[in-house]
Amino acid sequence: MTDDKDVLRDVWFGRIPTCFTLYQDEITEREAEPYYLLLPRISYLTLVTDKVKKHFQKVMRQEDVTEIWFEYEGTPLKWHFPIGLLFDLHASNTALPWNITVHFKNFPEKDLLHCPSKDVIEAHFMACVKEADALKHKSQVINEMQKKDHKQLWMGLQNDKFDQFWAINRKLMEYPPEDSGFRYIPFRIYQVTTERPFIQKLFRPVAANGQLNTLGDLLKEVCPSAVTPEVDGEKKNQVMVHGIEPLLETPVQWLSEHMSYPDNFLHISIIPQPTD
Repeated sequence: MTDDKDVLRDVWFGRIPTCFTLYQDEITEREAEPYYLLLPRISYLTLVTDKVKKHFQKVMRQEDVTEIWFEYEGTPLKWHFPIGLLFDLHASNTALPWNITVHFKNFPEKDLLHCPSKDVIEAHFMACVKEADALKHKSQVINEMQKKDHKQLWMGLQNDKFDQFWAINRKLMEYPPEDSGFRYIPFRIYQVTTERPFIQKLFRPVAANGQLNTLGDLLKEVCPSAVTPEVDGEKKNQVMVHGIEPLLETPVQWLSEHMSYPDNFLHISIIPQPTD
């Protein structure tokens, strides 16, 4: 693995300034002040919102407090998607801070999974890591790890500890020197404009002719509508990973090693550009 430590650190320490406001129809005993937080892009909403919960529960009547959930401009935010992905998908064209509305009532059963505890997030996270390793190494790396290694991955993410996490995760990013990359690239492509939660297919990092496949090659094969030609010099879509627009010439193997989320997936957002 190319040791591009700086990129890994920049990705890990990406933050989104966020303003949480209680939904106006929630009954409170006194006025609820907004709550500001720098959200880690790589984490999950329900993992980093204990302070938000405490802040708003102080002004709520206890009988009105049920499961907390979040919404942005009418869209319930899926807690099992990483925070950075949620922001890129729903709010990348808006000014900061990101304004999120907090709810304690009327949980949207149709739109969101319940998240009664951090164990649920851990189970979801580890399932993704295992699926990614099945694609990359036929599950060999994750299966050779001990329970304590799995725990260290999770604790590194939960406690925002870069070194603790990467001490284990680097093993998941390695491949035999005789190969030019992983078996398949674990990726998911998201479009706000479709009903499908995401697109995911088998895609090799190296083409049959031995050339490294690029992000452009991946999109052309799997989601051609994302790379439609420019009209009058204007792009119809923006392709985003971690809030930046990687060059389409970037090899997907490099992206997978350096810009995957902690769940080992490359989460790619296709953002339609506003037209004048």
